[in-house]
Amino acid sequence: MISLEEFVKAFAAEFDDTPEEVFKPDTHFRELEEWGSLTALSIISMVDDEADVVITGADIRSCTTIEDLYNLIQSK
Repeated sequence: MISLEEFVKAFAAEFDDTPEEVFKPDTHFRELEEWGSLTALSIISMVDDEADVVITGADIRSCTTIEDLYNLIQSK
């Protein structure tokens, strides 16, 4: 399974305009200016590719931080 550090980097790679250093495990990702439905779809696809886990929009909405999402993925 992908480590938390690798997940944060992969998560950050889905954003075009937000600097990578903004992304930390405790980042509230839905508060980022660039966050939107297309980014959420990109994250869903990235999780499927990187972790071989299927998550939903509801899963993402239930999470506040990148680490919350990582822990949810780990539990599936």
